[in-house]
Amino acid sequence: MPRSKLKFEAEDESGGKLTITLEGAISRNKILQILDLVELMGGLSNGKQHNDESESSTKLERIKKIIMDKLAVGWFSSRDVQAEYELVYNEQIRLSTISTYLQRLHNSGLLLRSGSRAMRNYKLNKMSLSRVSDST
Repeated sequence: MPRSKLKFEAEDESGGKLTITLEGAISRNKILQILDLVELMGGLSNGKQHNDESESSTKLERIKKIIMDKLAVGWFSSRDVQAEYELVYNEQIRLSTISTYLQRLHNSGLLLRSGSRAMRNYKLNKMSLSRVSDST
């Protein structure tokens, strides 16, 4: 089987460039992780301005931004995310909605999770940011 090679390049509003190259066995999961990373870094804006906190951004994008900007260090709970979301966006959001998005971010490899179902805590998976091209 021929060796696969896939290269992603993204540029943010300030001209910063991100280049990621995958070689070898490339799975759908790896590609989705890279796209999540590029989106987190502002490379996939879909015409949206990430800096102006536009109302058209999705709840998932807003939650990712809160995690990256305010909760990137240490463990946090869904209640912490809920409180930050309501403070930053001046908009109420249900705890079940936050929990659903945190579960998705955990499943994608962006977040680490600990604790029982009633006492879940999350932490940014810095390894997923630094080794997106490793096997999952």
